[in-house]
Amino acid sequence: MNLARLNHVLIPGTKAGRDQLRRRPLGRIVEPFVKTYYAFSPVGRAVFLFALVAAFSGLDVQRSQNSTLWAVLFSLLVATLAVRRLFTLTGVEIKVVGPERVMAGRNAHFEICLQNRSDRSFHDIHIAAPFLPWDGSWTRPRASLAELGPGEGHRLTLSARFEARGQHELDSFSASALVPLRLAQGPRLASAGTRFIVVPRVAPILPLELPRSARSQPGGMALASLVGESMELVGVRPYRDGDRIRDLHARTWARTGEPAVREYQQECCSRVGVVVDTDAKAAGEDAFEAEISLAAGIVSQLFWDDALIDLLIPTHALHPLTLGRSLGYFDQALDRLACVAPGPPFEAARIEDLLRPHLSRLSSVVFVSAAWDPERSALVRAFEKAGVGCRSIAVQEPKRAALPPPPNWVRVLSVGDIRQACETGRGIAL
Repeated sequence: MNLARLNHVLIPGTKAGRDQLRRRPLGRIVEPFVKTYYAFSPVGRAVFLFALVAAFSGLDVQRSQNSTLWAVLFSLLVATLAVRRLFTLTGVEIKVVGPERVMAGRNAHFEICLQNRSDRSFHDIHIAAPFLPWDGSWTRPRASLAELGPGEGHRLTLSARFEARGQHELDSFSASALVPLRLAQGPRLASAGTRFIVVPRVAPILPLELPRSARSQPGGMALASLVGESMELVGVRPYRDGDRIRDLHARTWARTGEPAVREYQQECCSRVGVVVDTDAKAAGEDAFEAEISLAAGIVSQLFWDDALIDLLIPTHALHPLTLGRSLGYFDQALDRLACVAPGPPFEAARIEDLLRPHLSRLSSVVFVSAAWDPERSALVRAFEKAGVGCRSIAVQEPKRAALPPPPNWVRVLSVGDIRQACETGRGIAL
């Protein structure tokens, strides 16, 4: 059971959902009290709590003088709240620059840019960070600026870490000037919301040796910046009627005295399909997340090996992503894997029907699963029957290991193996 997620079960995961919650009747009732509480600075909140303790302990005014202490503290707090609007950051603009994507478990840095377009100086500016979703924790939660002069701009950095894959949207960052005595802060200057995507950890993978078929991908070296197909020179042969004049090879003609032409053939390359099993119920959440990290590492290794890659994630439907050889980029694969959610139960026949249109152009397949059973073995046999070699990998938790164990041609990895590889950077041999 994920206690952190359970603790946030009543809080919407998107900024739009949280804003809608604030507009509901209960949110409108609570809002004045929340705003009053956050109008105090951290020091002011501590004084407020101490004043409450003094108030309760001074109820018996005949035996205790704590009521006097409460009156003094409460007067100070009310006085600072009364003048807080004099410290509005008029003419100041706030903007947050955050990452487009960040890897799970790594620090995400948010730059808060303040620009003063007024003729007034502001002092003791405090930056307040938004409430984080269940998987987030601040590693640098506070920032402050001693002075922001007229026409000046400053950048302050806050950092946080996120563990869950997928789209994230944070509420507004805010800036406010502290009131003298530092018990309260002026009206908050809020930024726009911040959106980014948390991508999975990429497990380091050693170079892969995949089963190859005679099938190849035509035109593999055709770059997106070129027009037409990429042709490879294979040799020179004597001229025949009908050959193109532009293919004549002048040097051979001069050397032999007979016309000769260059002969080309369409260049080919291997095309690898990476099939990701989305049946998380058969494996467990930890094994499923480790499987996604492993799939990201496999795609990364194949991408830098200069192969064409089809990322195939069968759920209720199939939306393939092709990358490599300037047809797509690794960040696109990470974004796709970041949003993979648990799918329906594994059915070999259904998945084979989804993948069949793509098998004819693949040289080999890497099948990554977080469990293993006869259904998955049947899918691998379907790949081989279609003439596509398959490398099969199963990620398992020791306490949920498959019974009977997978066949010996299946590479079995534990969740701990993949986590350790991600932390140490040591490559996994597949």
